[in-house]
Amino acid sequence: MLIDKLKDLQSAGCRPNLLVIGDIMIDHYMTGKASRLSPEAPVPVVNLKAETYTLGGAGNVVQNLVALGANVSISCATGDDVPADQVSEILKREGVNTDCILRDKDRATTVKTRILVEGHQLARLDKESTHNLNVAAEAHVIGHLEPLIQNADIVVLSDYNKGFLSSNLTRRIIQIAKQYQKKVIIDPKGSNYTKYSGAYVIKPNRSELAVAAKVDSVDTIADLQVAAKLIIEQTEVENLVVTLSEEGISIFNKKGITNLPVKATEVYDVTGAGDTVLATISFFVALGFDLDEACEIANYAAAIVIRQVGSATVTLEEIVMEIQNETHKFQASH
Repeated sequence: MLIDKLKDLQSAGCRPNLLVIGDIMIDHYMTGKASRLSPEAPVPVVNLKAETYTLGGAGNVVQNLVALGANVSISCATGDDVPADQVSEILKREGVNTDCILRDKDRATTVKTRILVEGHQLARLDKESTHNLNVAAEAHVIGHLEPLIQNADIVVLSDYNKGFLSSNLTRRIIQIAKQYQKKVIIDPKGSNYTKYSGAYVIKPNRSELAVAAKVDSVDTIADLQVAAKLIIEQTEVENLVVTLSEEGISIFNKKGITNLPVKATEVYDVTGAGDTVLATISFFVALGFDLDEACEIANYAAAIVIRQVGSATVTLEEIVMEIQNETHKFQASH
């Protein structure tokens, strides 16, 4: 039983080593009240009450892995600016190895500023650089990555299309991982999945799959199968894991298709749920669980985070409680 395996894990206190490579960003929230319009333009005047800074993108994946109990290292590129200091400070506080963060004077650290009034988003301001690293910077990253890949149980790529995971760097990472027999699990972006060729798992959501497979929609299981087949042929990926929001997760591989229905009953906010799913799958595959089990656990983890507002993380204890509650509900209704 899955619950027994998880309880054994809790008592053993295993801490796998995970390496996250990808696009890190700062999520900056400005919260206030608006009770009047500006005399200068027909826009609300927001009286600022609070500001918070959290990690987004690959940083959210890192925080999810830390919450589950992993030892985490990260490789990413920031600017050489104040938000880069904030990134380093938060990661160090979380106990994350930051030796492979490249501070690049030619970049701006990605910052997404959201202005919120009474729970509603009024505006979002993005500051970012999306160009690829130069050849020397890429070579520097690869040189530092090799020992980290060698030491990792799983390599996780969190691609937000911000230029860090270029085709060249992505292919090189997968090549080195294969050399050391390490599995690579990828959250993809964009329309060119050939750069992910040879990965163990590629995990798009429904709309990302449609873009990559260049099809209009993937609304039905038949559509999904057609799109999945195209991507598997293109990338020779071992497993394609498609997250389907309130419909759960579908796994496509040589065995065929496995559909795992969603565990969520209430949905408040799906922000960051994809990062939680990526982190949970990676964590449990690193501990030797098979992919179907890891995806099933990830469904429970997603059910927990989408009941909360904003990006959230889950712990092993919360997942165990969630599974127990679901099991009791199921038994009570039968």
